[in-house]
Amino acid sequence: MTENPTQHTAEPHAAGAASKLNWLRAGVLGANDGIVSVAGIVIGVAAATAAREPILTAGVAGLTAGAVSMALGEYVSVSTQRDTEKALLAKERTELDEQPEEELEELAAIYEAKGLSAETAWQVATELTENDAFAAHVEAELGIDPEELTNPWHAALSSAIAFTLGALLPLLAIVLLPAHLRVPLTFVVVAAALALTGYVSAVVGDADRRAAVLRVTVGGVIAMAVTYLIGTLVGTAVG
Repeated sequence: MTENPTQHTAEPHAAGAASKLNWLRAGVLGANDGIVSVAGIVIGVAAATAAREPILTAGVAGLTAGAVSMALGEYVSVSTQRDTEKALLAKERTELDEQPEEELEELAAIYEAKGLSAETAWQVATELTENDAFAAHVEAELGIDPEELTNPWHAALSSAIAFTLGALLPLLAIVLLPAHLRVPLTFVVVAAALALTGYVSAVVGDADRRAAVLRVTVGGVIAMAVTYLIGTLVGTAVG
């Protein structure tokens, strides 16, 4: 059967798709961190006092600190990864300049290890090297696209935004709700949001949906319960 030449034109490359899935998963996890962190803070403060001002102050402080911390952490982590990628690319370019024959043999061996016959592997390696030796080697040996290196600024901004969006949910819920409904309804809102993030992360990672939802939701509820208990004890002791 003749393959339609346009059949796969809209499909992403595997590496690109994996990269996008990783960013989506990081965004979901960042939002989940924002929900749990700020929910724990505001519920703990709400257990100690019914006044809206200290709850809002603590929530905003927690949101700001968490977003900045997430951004800095991602920036440092991704910067390190990018530096490593650039070092590997530079090393590969040097090896191609100084040892072209050895590198050609290495590339052929990689394709032979993937299941090609020795003759076919050598032909593939030769043709790819003649076309673009550097691109062929970094893709086969390192799995890196030189044109799509990780960007630490994008990672930092994405993490900060995801954390902030997640954190706004419990913050707005506990500030806008009537005093006598703040804590119980915030528990409900946060649990529902955590269930959603757990489900989305499971879909993205192709994992068990039920287990992911249960794990994330139960963990968040336990965190809120603990901070509520601590807030109650502190409020009682101070009062």
